Amino acid sequence: MEKQGKARDLTAGNPAKLIIVFAVPIFLCSALQLLYGLIDTKIVGSTLGEQALAAVGSASPLQSLLIGFLTGLSTGFAIVAARNFGSGDEKELKRSVGASIVLGLSITAVIVIVLAVILKPVLHMLNVPKAEFSQAYLYMIIVLWGMFATAFYNILAANLRAIGDSLTPLIYLLVATVLNIVLDFWFIVGFHMDVDGAAYATVLSQVISAILCLIHIKIKYPVLHVKKEHLFVNRRKAKQMLQSGLSMGIMMSLVWFGTIALQSAINTLGTSIIVAHTAARKITEILFLPLTALGSAIATFTGQNLGAGKLDRIRKSVKTTMMICWIWDICAILICLFGAGMMIQFIASSTDSQVLLWGSTYLRVDTVFYFIATPITIIRNSMQGYGDHVTPILSSAIEMAGKMVIAFLLVPVLQYWGIIWAEPIVWFFMLIPLLIKAYKSPVLNAKREAALRQQ
Repeated sequence: MEKQGKARDLTAGNPAKLIIVFAVPIFLCSALQLLYGLIDTKIVGSTLGEQALAAVGSASPLQSLLIGFLTGLSTGFAIVAARNFGSGDEKELKRSVGASIVLGLSITAVIVIVLAVILKPVLHMLNVPKAEFSQAYLYMIIVLWGMFATAFYNILAANLRAIGDSLTPLIYLLVATVLNIVLDFWFIVGFHMDVDGAAYATVLSQVISAILCLIHIKIKYPVLHVKKEHLFVNRRKAKQMLQSGLSMGIMMSLVWFGTIALQSAINTLGTSIIVAHTAARKITEILFLPLTALGSAIATFTGQNLGAGKLDRIRKSVKTTMMICWIWDICAILICLFGAGMMIQFIASSTDSQVLLWGSTYLRVDTVFYFIATPITIIRNSMQGYGDHVTPILSSAIEMAGKMVIAFLLVPVLQYWGIIWAEPIVWFFMLIPLLIKAYKSPVLNAKREAALRQQ
C-alpha cells in the first residue's frame, strides 16, 4: 500500500526516534486542547469571579469524562486502522475508517441525548453547590451538545495518526485554539456573556478544527477516503472496532468516573478548595501531557508493528519510552517543588491563602509518585495496541473503585488530604495486574514468545 502525504511508516527505523517525532505533535495537540480549558479557566476566573470559576470547576470532571471517553473511543478505533496500515491492507483500512465514523457518531448521539435528559440529576449527584448550580448547568448543556464536533474531530485526528501523520491534527487545532482565545474575549468581555460565552467559544473552535481536518484529508489522503460501501458496518467489523474502541474508551472513562467521585467529595469542602483543586488539576493535566502523548504514540507504534509482525520492535520501544517518561517525571517534580504556588495563583487568578496552600500541596505531593504512573500509562497503551482489551480495563477499574472508596471513606475523615493521597494509593494497586500480564505476554516478554514457539 502506498504511504501517502505525510503518513509515517513506524515499522522501520529507530524506534526511539520514531516515537519521539511521532509523539511531539500529539503532545502539542493535547496541550492545545488543554489550553482550551486553561483559557476558559483564566478568563472566567479573572472576569467573572471565583464563583463562576467554581461553577465551571465543579462540573469540569463530567466534561473531562466525556472528552476522555470519546478520545479513547476514537483512539481504539484507530488502532485497528493502524494494524491495517502496517499490514498494507488498504481495502480493510478504508472499512475501518468508515466504521469509526459511523460507530463513533452513533455512540456520541446516544451519550449526548441521554445526558441532556439527566444532566440536572447528574450535577446534583456531583454535589454542585446551589450558588453555582445554574451556571454549571448552563456551561455543561452547551458543551454537551458540542460533543458531536469534538467526536468528529477526534475520529479524523485519530485516523490520521493511525497512518503516521500526527502533525496535521496539531496544525488545525492550533488554528482553532487561536480562534478560541479570540471568541472567549469576544463573548465574555465584548458581549458581556457569562460562563455560556466560554462554552460557546470552545464548541465553535472544535467545529472549525473538525472541518479543517476533513478538508485536509479530502485533499491529501486518498487512502483515508471512504465511499458508501465503506460506511456499511457488518457484524465482524463492528465487533472488531467496538472491542478496541470501547475498551480504550471505557479505560479512559473509568479514570474519570473515579475523578468524578472525588469531585463530588471536593464539592462539599467549600469554594476555596474547589478553586484550588480546579487549578491544580489543570496543571496536573499539563504535567501529564508528555506521558499521555508517548502513551498514544506507543499504542499506534504497537499497532503498526503488530500488523507487520515485528514484536522485537514493540518490546524495545516500551523500554525506551519508559526511560524517556521517567526523565520527564524528574522535571515535573522540580517544577512543582519550586513553582507550584506561582502556577496556582496564575491559573486560579486568586491570592487566597487557602487556594494557594492546598493547590500547591496537591501538586508537590502527587508529582513524586509519577514514577508509578509512568509504567501504567505506557504498558496499558501498548496492551491496547496489540489487542489486550481486558487488562487495561481491569487496571482502570481498580482506579475507579479506589477513588470511590477514598471519596466516601477517607475524605470525610482526612478532608482534602484524602484527595491528595487518593491517586498515589490507587496507582500502586493499578500497576500490579499490568506487570503480571506484561510478564506473561509473548508480545512484551521475549522469553514467553520463545517458550510458546517451542511448544
